[in-house]
Amino acid sequence: MDLTTLPLILSVYYPLLAVFGVPANILTIVILSNGKCSLSKCITYYMVAMAVADLMVLIFDVLLYKIKEIYFPKSFLDYSQTCSLKITFSFISTDCSVWLTVAFSVDRFISICCQKLRTKYCTAHTSVVVIAVICGLSALQNFPTYVMNEPGQIIDSTPWFCVLKATFYTLPSWIAYLWLETILTPFAAFFLILLFNSLTIRHILVTSKARRDFRSSSNDPEVENRRKSIILLIAISGNFIFLWMLISVCQIFVQTTQNEFYNTDYSDSFTVAEQVGYMLQLLSSCTNTVIYGVAQTKFRSELKEMIKYPFALPIKLIKARYSRRWNGLLS
Repeated sequence: MDLTTLPLILSVYYPLLAVFGVPANILTIVILSNGKCSLSKCITYYMVAMAVADLMVLIFDVLLYKIKEIYFPKSFLDYSQTCSLKITFSFISTDCSVWLTVAFSVDRFISICCQKLRTKYCTAHTSVVVIAVICGLSALQNFPTYVMNEPGQIIDSTPWFCVLKATFYTLPSWIAYLWLETILTPFAAFFLILLFNSLTIRHILVTSKARRDFRSSSNDPEVENRRKSIILLIAISGNFIFLWMLISVCQIFVQTTQNEFYNTDYSDSFTVAEQVGYMLQLLSSCTNTVIYGVAQTKFRSELKEMIKYPFALPIKLIKARYSRRWNGLLS
């Protein structure tokens, strides 16, 4: 790849990602919070939490890191302590997004497949507790990322920028931490999402077949609802795994070869693969709105209303003005 091609792609891709992703997640949060999508409070809380986590990923990783590095290469955000905080919050947001997706899959599995446990687990209170625990554990797990960096330069006695410590790839404790991070996020998450969603889909297919045989009707609304549940689960699982797969492979390569993270040699094939992997991973923070729109009719309807709302008042005023003028001419 030409040395200027990838940076040019990145300079266009990340602003477009922010322009689409930030409003999309904000709209998702507003629509779901209004409670007009006929979803239980339990599901609503998980979906809102996932959208908030995705929004935080876009803010810390795309706006304050990727776009800042491209268009504002030196600012107060490059002070070493600020830089480390920014990276830490980026990791926390990413882990929250991943594990909230896992929690949502577990909740759907229990709700659909475990009727006895459903009444105790699938409640608003439980979902709030689970979300809080995931956020707390994500913050605790990623605390070491704040100290894994060191100043890149000292200018007038002020530490600027942050780079990985030289011992990051050699010190056993850091190597163990990196392996733990890789195993937990995303490979353990891959396994759990595939496991619970596969079991849920299998249960839905079996019960739907039995229901159709019993009712002898293809227009059963319950079967239709279950079909939409299958679409939602497959879409969320497939989207997450597909968009995370490349960067996950790159993480394994770093730990088993001499490659390092965040190289800027765009003629190197691993660097190109890593950058494309980050592009796909961050894209996963903007796609849930599209998935909800495809799978949920009422969400799609509310989204259309939200998009039309800013234009409704001006159109109404224009119509009223011309109506008065037309009535004046007739009189």
